[in-house]
Amino acid sequence: MPYLSREGEVFVLYLGNEGEDDSENRFHPDWMDAVHARLDEVEASEGPAALVVAATGKFFSNGLDVQWIFSNLDGLPGYLDRSHTIFSRLLAFPLPTVAAISGHAFGAGAMLAISTDFQVMRSDRGFFCLPEVDLGMPFTVGMSALINSRLPKQTAIEAMTTGRRYGGADALAAGIVQVAVPGEDVLPTAIERAASLIAKRGPNLASIKRSIHGALLDDLAITTGDTGFSFGQ
Repeated sequence: MPYLSREGEVFVLYLGNEGEDDSENRFHPDWMDAVHARLDEVEASEGPAALVVAATGKFFSNGLDVQWIFSNLDGLPGYLDRSHTIFSRLLAFPLPTVAAISGHAFGAGAMLAISTDFQVMRSDRGFFCLPEVDLGMPFTVGMSALINSRLPKQTAIEAMTTGRRYGGADALAAGIVQVAVPGEDVLPTAIERAASLIAKRGPNLASIKRSIHGALLDDLAITTGDTGFSFGQ
């Protein structure tokens, strides 16, 4: 389950299991609950602080838990709505946020990464990818809005319609991330960036973020069951 560590005034939310490097960090319902619980802990803290979202091993996050979905198809709309709350929470989080993308970020995992304020990606391994077009999986209204809001338009078109896998240098050139560095430098670079912003923490920052992302947050709040969403569209 996701866990927290702290580097000075910077909280680091690790998406995987402590002591393990082989987790795909998929959006299982229990995993999403744990992410929210750790974010609750960060919000309950006091004083200047920032948040880095990180992972260990091969994956940053491999996205939706497809195995859980196909075992619980009746619960799909609610499951997707729950995944949207992860994105919304980070978009309006009252602390500065930085994603340390040290491994593959696929599907909803890629969307999680771009829900933070800033992104640092590994330049020598790992991909940012939206593979839904190849999997026969449509994007929800909220997911489409997130990608189109957070990525340059032509990058969003290419990423969504081709399933291109962007390495770190390609992601930097495409405007997906702001920094691409060797693997050992991803987390320290993200922490350094976050540490420079700790004084920004507070309700005013959250208000500014909500004003920036207002229309996107509204789209992410649309109930999936009301949109006629289904696989195979």
